[in-house]
Amino acid sequence: MVEARIIVNGTEAPISPAAPHATTLDFLRERGLTGTKEGCAEGECGACSVLVARPGVNKPTDWVAVNACLVPAAALDGQEIITSEGLATAGEPGTPPALHPVQKEMAVRGGSQCGYCTPGFICSMASEYYRPDRCAHADPTDSADATVSTDAEHGPNGFDLHALSGNLCRCTGYRPIRDAAFAVGAPSDEDPLARRREQSPPAPVATEYAQDGREFLRPGTLAEVLRLLRERSDAVVVAGSTDWGVEVNIRSRRADCVVAIDRLAEMRELRVASDHIEIGAALMLTEIERRLDGEVALLAELFPQFASRLIRNSATLGGNLGTGSPIGDSPPVLLALEASVVLTDADGERAVPLSDYFTGYRQSVRRPGELIRAVRIPLPLSPVVAFHKIAKRRFDDISSVAVAFALDIEDGIVRKARIGLGGVAATPIRSLATEAALEGKPWAAGTVEAAARVLRGEGTPMSDHRASSLYRSAMLGQSLLKLYAQTTEAVSS
Repeated sequence: MVEARIIVNGTEAPISPAAPHATTLDFLRERGLTGTKEGCAEGECGACSVLVARPGVNKPTDWVAVNACLVPAAALDGQEIITSEGLATAGEPGTPPALHPVQKEMAVRGGSQCGYCTPGFICSMASEYYRPDRCAHADPTDSADATVSTDAEHGPNGFDLHALSGNLCRCTGYRPIRDAAFAVGAPSDEDPLARRREQSPPAPVATEYAQDGREFLRPGTLAEVLRLLRERSDAVVVAGSTDWGVEVNIRSRRADCVVAIDRLAEMRELRVASDHIEIGAALMLTEIERRLDGEVALLAELFPQFASRLIRNSATLGGNLGTGSPIGDSPPVLLALEASVVLTDADGERAVPLSDYFTGYRQSVRRPGELIRAVRIPLPLSPVVAFHKIAKRRFDDISSVAVAFALDIEDGIVRKARIGLGGVAATPIRSLATEAALEGKPWAAGTVEAAARVLRGEGTPMSDHRASSLYRSAMLGQSLLKLYAQTTEAVSS
């Protein structure tokens, strides 16, 4: 058996003696790389972020920022990571390392005060710094420069502030950090991490890591995974570990056997056919977003509102559906898109409409030993779409209510309506009564107001610390009214 190891800042480091559930954060700190910090232990603060070499979209390799507090160290067996300490460039003997351009801008622009969150910001910022398709935009403060459209969340250097949406700072404030992000230039030709993008990332390796009677396994093929799941009914399946990592850290969950599927080629395909789009269940959300590049407009609306970039760099559609959470952000969107899930086990494969998939709170028709291999979205797509997420923060928050719309409107008549809801029942649901109230009717104020009253009565919303049941019901109706206002405004303009 080949010893499990991780390439950290260019040097191989054995994972042993870490436990199979040990996080990459703890693995690094045990080796003296204490720039990686623990703040929340559930992927919300970003103090733990590190860079991982992943298969690229525009280059062979992308440097992707992930939460080290959620990813088991064993999940990075054979992979290559860079910490905040590894970004600086070694100088002449006897001299300190030269600051990385991102580190330098953070320092000179006052982006660090107590410094606890700084290494995490640095790694998230470095990931965006090395994004191959980052390009200059018009300066949003220069009204004379209107050659390229821009907004407050994209700098004139092309820096996307969503890259920092998973990083929190309690003392410096975000303006100097934003200034630093908008000041970085392009990597130089001599930059070793920029040159590294031209080479392929480390290939996935089959992992059999065991300590103290517990195992972390990464089989090499889907067939091997399915055979293993048939034999090991106790196995916990993980992809990005954005959910399981929280269970391990906050609830002290442990598993005798964890099976990783995140690098299985059979679950990482994205195919566009004449009548459907098939998205592999183990593709990271950021990969889907960049590879689709707006082709599915409703998904394009979802992605910026789904947690944070740090989470989207690890989270998958398969994981979001597999947990069965009634407040997951992707199910309402996929319900509105009339998606199906492709379930597979050692005996074969079946496709199940997502509207039939959920059977109860965190329960589904998925049988023991079955995996979600892919999600299928039928074509053509409805042209009028919207995703409304009602939450206490604009980004990186759990929704109180989520509503997804997909409508076909022809000659002013609603020919087809599909509405997915989250946060208002024990499962994500289709808004069937509201759909019926819209279809065949004119897309007009009277129709929409009547349908909004129906929508307010859909589901069985409850009161909790995020919102009251009355508020959730009210937001359902308001969401449809908002969609109507948005569409009529678009037509009039």
